[in-house]
Amino acid sequence: MSKPFRFKQFTVHQDRCAMKIGTDAVLLGSWVPLSDEISSILDIGTGTGVLALMMAQRSYAEVIDALEIDADAYEQAVENFEASDWGDRLFCYHASFQEFFQEIEDKYDLLISNPPFYTDTYKTEDSTRDMARFEDALPFEHLFVGVSNLLSRKGKFAVVLPFKEEDNAIEIARRTGLFPEKITRVQGNPSSEIKRSLLLFGFDEVDVQKDELVIETDRHQYTSSYIDLTQDFYLKM
Repeated sequence: MSKPFRFKQFTVHQDRCAMKIGTDAVLLGSWVPLSDEISSILDIGTGTGVLALMMAQRSYAEVIDALEIDADAYEQAVENFEASDWGDRLFCYHASFQEFFQEIEDKYDLLISNPPFYTDTYKTEDSTRDMARFEDALPFEHLFVGVSNLLSRKGKFAVVLPFKEEDNAIEIARRTGLFPEKITRVQGNPSSEIKRSLLLFGFDEVDVQKDELVIETDRHQYTSSYIDLTQDFYLKM
């Protein structure tokens, strides 16, 4: 039985979700730039609902929608939304992203996703976890085509990916008319390899802001940048 994950302003139950809450989602939800102009947000592949909940805590957006294909995860996300202080602004659709972007006419000011992307890892015996982890559930091409259809003209798309997929994702995005605006590369500690890329895309070609983020200097010794970024969420920050 997986324990609920308690944040400062909300709790996430995750016992029915294949993918548990990890650093990636919290990093992305804390990092994405949010302006007062953002009135609608969509979290693609919400899982536990954590990113949508983070967006509700951080923004005044009236519409915060989420999308989840797995039935158990969908039900759990709905329950997590209803138990939060922002239940009136949060809504979850039970559908695949491909179905959703082909049927929905609405445009969103911000799309956010912590997508399945383990492209080169062996599949396990647990098909639900594989669906949550493997890129074949939602290939990059589908992701960016859908995003370009659903994004408002000035809208942004924020995503976290393995660093090794960064160039590939930027190239696929370019073919759908989306260009990187901000890139933060994440290292576990100062001597480890870059593991993740946090990317923000929009429809305009601009000079890309690039920086790095190191999570720890030593085991459980967090850097001031990481604490500053995540302290509104983590209980012990």
